[in-house]
Amino acid sequence: MTKAPFSKIYLFDYVIFGYLVLIDILILLFGRPFELYYDELLINFSFIVFISLIVIFLKNTKNRMTAFFRFLYPAMLFTFLYEQTGGLMKLFFSSFFDNQLTAFEISIFGIEPTLWLDRNLISTWLTEILSFSYFSYYFMLPAILLHLFFKKKYFAVRQLLIAICLAFFVSYLIFFLYPIEGPRYHYAGQYINEISGPIFRPMVEYVIRKGAVHGGCMPSSHVAVALVIMAFALKYLHPLGLILIPINLGLAIATVYGRFHYISDVFAGTAIAITIIILVMKYYPHFDNDHDQITSKKKETMSFVS
Repeated sequence: MTKAPFSKIYLFDYVIFGYLVLIDILILLFGRPFELYYDELLINFSFIVFISLIVIFLKNTKNRMTAFFRFLYPAMLFTFLYEQTGGLMKLFFSSFFDNQLTAFEISIFGIEPTLWLDRNLISTWLTEILSFSYFSYYFMLPAILLHLFFKKKYFAVRQLLIAICLAFFVSYLIFFLYPIEGPRYHYAGQYINEISGPIFRPMVEYVIRKGAVHGGCMPSSHVAVALVIMAFALKYLHPLGLILIPINLGLAIATVYGRFHYISDVFAGTAIAITIIILVMKYYPHFDNDHDQITSKKKETMSFVS
C-alpha cells in the first residue's frame, strides 16, 4: 500500500509549524509599524517551506543519513528562532518591565539578589566555576541528541525534541508577552565589582556579546532547556544525567551571579521545565506512531514465543 506523502509527520513537526504560524499571525495582528517585521515573516515562511520539504522527501528513516536530518533538523532552527525574538521584543509593549519584577523581588528579599551578590560574593574562582557551568549549556543539547541518535534511540530523540521545542517556544512567547531586559542592563552603573576570570568568563562574555538578544530574560530559557535535557539524560543516558545535576545547579546560580537573569527568571524557567517534563514523559508515547508500531511488534513476538 502506498504511503501518503505526509504519513510521517511527528509531533515536533506540528509544534514547530504551529509556532511559526502563530508568530506570523501575531505579527500580522500586532506588528506596527508593519515594515519592521518583514524579515521575520520572510524567514518564518522560508522555514515552513524548508520543513515541508524535509517532511515530504525524508521519509526513509531506516537510512542513517536521512534519519539524521529528519530527526535533528529542529536543533538547527533553535538558534535562528532565538535570535528572531530580538526583533519581536516590543511586539506588544514599548518598554521593559524590570521595575515591576525588581520591586517584587526586593519586597521578598529586601535587596535585589544580583546586587547582593555583587557586594558580597564576587570572586575569581567562583566566577570560573559558575562560568564553566553556564558555558556547558551550549554543548548539552548537541551532546545528548547525537548520543541518542548514534545509539539508534530514535524514539528518545523524538521525545526529547518535542520537550525541547516546547521549552524554547513557551519561553520565546513569554519573552515579548512580559519583556524583561535583565540586570546587566537595568542595573548598569550600579555594580561595584567587575566579574572576571581567566578562561570561562571570557568565553561566556564572547557568546553573550555575539549571540544574545536585548531582553528575553523572563523566563530563563537556559534553565528550562537545561533541566529538560538533564531529565531525559537521567532517563536514557543515566551516567550523563548524573553529571548534569551539579552542572545545572551551577548554571542556575550562574544566570543570576553573572547578571544575565533575575532569580524570578530562574524559578519561572524551572516551573516551565518541570511541567513540560511531566507532560511529555507521560503523554508523548501516545502520539508517536513509530513507537506504537515497535511496541506492537514486540508484543506480537512475545505472544508468538510464549
